[in-house]
Amino acid sequence: MYKIVASDLDGTLLTPEHTIAPFTRDVLQRLHTKGEHFVFATGRHHIDVAHIRKSVGIPACMITSNGARVHDENDQLIFSRNVDPALVAQLVEMVKDDETVTIHIYRENDWLLNRVDEDLAKYHKDSGFSFKAFDVENPPVDDVAKIFFIRHDHEYLMGYEQKFIETFGDKVSVAFSTPFCLEVMASGVSKGEALKAVAEIKGLSLNECIAFGDGMNDVEMLSAAKKGLIMETAHPRVKATLPDNEVIGSNAEEAVARYLETHLLG
Repeated sequence: MYKIVASDLDGTLLTPEHTIAPFTRDVLQRLHTKGEHFVFATGRHHIDVAHIRKSVGIPACMITSNGARVHDENDQLIFSRNVDPALVAQLVEMVKDDETVTIHIYRENDWLLNRVDEDLAKYHKDSGFSFKAFDVENPPVDDVAKIFFIRHDHEYLMGYEQKFIETFGDKVSVAFSTPFCLEVMASGVSKGEALKAVAEIKGLSLNECIAFGDGMNDVEMLSAAKKGLIMETAHPRVKATLPDNEVIGSNAEEAVARYLETHLLG
């Protein structure tokens, strides 16, 4: 019934410790043996995701930076779209004086921060992918897959969300990956559009896709797939936006792997 299985990582496929659990790894390997195409679909950087894919031990396409990059199983780049350099500069300018917000930039091979945040290391302890500092007075603006902003206050970041939408309109795509992480990509970039690109290169359709996610950056993918499943722990905005979508368990319970074992391997 489904030929492509796409899943978000943090809050969805990964454990609360941001790792692939043994049962999940086993299910993904069995899916591959059965002939299913698995797709990692995440806001993470492709260098980071490639290490996760290697730990799982299956060939898989990677949708990364919320759809700004798509790589095939052989690490060939099949889709890439950057944020306009002038808009990157303007976004940094809008936030640079706010000392309560950390600014992050993903470029082709780099993860850059305006100030060091060692707490972030826990998300990338398996891959070893790490960050470097950049100067907000002279920010890198070329080759930017996404720029994102972190503060542990969702209501506060919603103010920036509104400001970005009012300022840039449809020149950018804006989405929360977690309640505390507001992300900005190029216009038209989303996991949903990226999943469509993956399906096309496989000679398949979105009607043959099943997807799992928990963030607002997953909404387009969950809507595009024939079946989109929402994690129990998803943000209320996700559930409110997709009220008819099935809700499954949490990542702590390995709910994605358990659903796949029951419905695709059973």
